[in-house]
Amino acid sequence: MVSLAGSQILSPKQRPCAPRRPGHSMRTIRSALLHPDSPPGPSSRPRAAADEGDSDIENLTDSVIDFRLSELAATAGPAHPAAVAKSSSANAAATEMLELSRDFSDYSSFNSDISGELERLAAAAATPRSDAPDLAAVDLNDLESMDLSADAAPLDRVEPFVLACVQALGPDAAPDARRAAAARIRLLAKHRSDIRELVGVSGAIPALVPLLRSTDPVAQENAVTALLNLSLEELNRSAITAAGAIKPLVYALRTGTASAKQNAACALLSLSGIEENRATIGACGAIAPLVALLSAGSTRGKKDALTTLYRLCSARRNKERAVSAGAVVPLVHLIGERGTGTSEKAMVVLASLASIAEGRDAVVEAGGIPALVETIEDGPAREKEFAVVALLQLCSECSSNRALLVREGAIPPLVALSQSGSARAKHKVYVLILSLQMLC
Repeated sequence: MVSLAGSQILSPKQRPCAPRRPGHSMRTIRSALLHPDSPPGPSSRPRAAADEGDSDIENLTDSVIDFRLSELAATAGPAHPAAVAKSSSANAAATEMLELSRDFSDYSSFNSDISGELERLAAAAATPRSDAPDLAAVDLNDLESMDLSADAAPLDRVEPFVLACVQALGPDAAPDARRAAAARIRLLAKHRSDIRELVGVSGAIPALVPLLRSTDPVAQENAVTALLNLSLEELNRSAITAAGAIKPLVYALRTGTASAKQNAACALLSLSGIEENRATIGACGAIAPLVALLSAGSTRGKKDALTTLYRLCSARRNKERAVSAGAVVPLVHLIGERGTGTSEKAMVVLASLASIAEGRDAVVEAGGIPALVETIEDGPAREKEFAVVALLQLCSECSSNRALLVREGAIPPLVALSQSGSARAKHKVYVLILSLQMLC
């Protein structure tokens, strides 16, 4: 077993992880590390109340935010059925705009179908071992050439490497050793859900979090990417939140390498799958660096930022933050970037921001209506549909925007789309034209 003296493994009462199921690896250290979770804490406050309190959270000191994060951790255990149900409810309530594009979120492509892996793991009848793995015999360099497929590397073989990595992540370890250990955790957590779960209960998560603020850019990038990979396992998301990773991830989003920023955005997207985390992520300052990534990031970085902003802006306070951070101007600019996959996402985020008055005003001021009309005139079919949805949001409660849309010459291309578009596009065009007729 790994020495706990110099590690950052949480005590049994502090551990956020769910109890292990029979047949899993790590059974030799379960008695030392794992105890059944305590009963669920009181349910979190209603979302409306959370939104009303966002402005207060944003002005709190770091220590008070840490306290709020601890409160959140206490009510968001990885196996808490209420948390799982709430996450499912949030996903079920996705907007009609998102339904237009099944692959809207780049992050969705990372999700693994873990059911088969976990069923096989739970059904495996392993013989309990009498002693812990011999870590002294583990050479972490072997990971570089190891075949990590399920057939070639069963969990019993992987476990000693995981424990050795956790040991090397300890605060007393040399910086080079911690950097290399983070890189190896990053590799181990890349492909298989059962390994991600194994790493999640090993103590690696709280040991990785301090590296998010490392002045070594390589160590910081390895830690960010390792946590992103671990967050693909749903059980690990609450553990990452409970380890206090949100603020350090925002720090990496501001200060890291291009890859670290992109992966920090994806990690925050993953954590925002827990609805209560969305307000917290916004209050910790994530919106402004995400907006900066829209302007200065690579194509992939822009997509990651757009997808994360879309998820976070389901909270009204985050919409206000995005508008204040200047998100609308780069979003309007991205509408014209055809063929990169950013145009559709930019229009969906614009439509989200246009649901509040200050967002509508900012879109009009940035020239959003002419850009959307141009897309309906000569953009690809899918982008035309997104443009109509954004215009519907802009015009639904604003007669002056409807008048501006008519002056921009939107009627002819809308009529053309009503004849050639998909059934969904035709319906949206009909609703939009009907609202424009109210001006006559």
